[in-house]
Amino acid sequence: MAMKSTGSLYNQALPYVAMVLMRFGSAGMPIVAKYALNKGMSQHVLVVYRFAIATLVLAPFAIVFDRKVRPKMTLSVFVRIVVLSLLEPAIDQNLYYTGMKYTTATVATALCNVLPAFVFLLAWICRVDFVKKFCRLEKVDVRKVQCQVKILGTIGTVGGAMIMTMFNGPMLPLPWTNINNHLQSTKIDASNNEDPLKGSIMILVGCVCWACFVILQAITLKSYPAELSLTTLVCFMGTIEGSIVALVMERGNAAAWAIHWDSKLLAVVYSGIMCSGIAYYIGAMVIQAKGPVFFASFNPLTMVIVAIMSSFIFSEIMYLGRVIGAMVIVVGLYLVLWGKSKDEKVSSDSDNTTKEQQTPISVENNLNDRELKDYAGKI
Repeated sequence: MAMKSTGSLYNQALPYVAMVLMRFGSAGMPIVAKYALNKGMSQHVLVVYRFAIATLVLAPFAIVFDRKVRPKMTLSVFVRIVVLSLLEPAIDQNLYYTGMKYTTATVATALCNVLPAFVFLLAWICRVDFVKKFCRLEKVDVRKVQCQVKILGTIGTVGGAMIMTMFNGPMLPLPWTNINNHLQSTKIDASNNEDPLKGSIMILVGCVCWACFVILQAITLKSYPAELSLTTLVCFMGTIEGSIVALVMERGNAAAWAIHWDSKLLAVVYSGIMCSGIAYYIGAMVIQAKGPVFFASFNPLTMVIVAIMSSFIFSEIMYLGRVIGAMVIVVGLYLVLWGKSKDEKVSSDSDNTTKEQQTPISVENNLNDRELKDYAGKI
């Protein structure tokens, strides 16, 4: 009995631990990518190399571990994979890195925190008839407390992100920070901001594509429940589609494809293994277990982690506005997760009630079958 309870507790905690670890891994990506882009790396080529490495890393594991659970490929599943790779690897990543070139890594990370709101709204919209046959992505009843809390938490995560982005406030004199380094880095970032508004719009449009990707992935996993294989196929198709985009955008510039032992190679390897391969696989498992809204709710933690890491590693000044925004994000995240846990509890209780109601009927049917057999034997 103790072993069963321990195993149940482990299964319940696993999605939370996996998402926190994934967000720690993703937090290093904006810093590494921004540094490589500032060194002259093409954002379109970075996307191609990123997903090519992710495909090479994931393919052997998908072949070995999914050989018994991998369903047959159908035309509808293949079309969804093509659309998935178009939404996230091809469109979103190109828009994200291009927008990062026009803005900063901090702004790019902050703007990505609108993802939970977009996913929540799309999951709510996807209750229409043509999606109901696949899955009910999100239950929203504004009369219920847990749904009101989820809506409030979603607003809180986005509001906290906006506070961190738009409101600095006074500087916090932390002992490990260095004001001179901060002022110097601010001047460098300011010189690279060619068009912050244009970059922000690109990132927001990319977030819409990312939200559509999360919803479509949740639907696809219902008919193709092999996370590793699906992730590998999406990365592979994303490499092909990203290559087409890069060849068009970088035509006549063969030097853009050159990679040396420098920050460009680090950005490619880190993003391919950590942010595409491992992150996509963990995301697919968590979405299948907990749903797309649960997955997206952890996205704001990336910005909180980036702010903390930047303060310690790069000795950047911490502003009061960033601290307040981080606290609002954490509270909003907790509210969303609390609402989701209540939904799961209500769903579990209703399933148990349904089973209890069906059990006497099945027993009665079995007794009637036995009586009929006995009666037929007597005849």
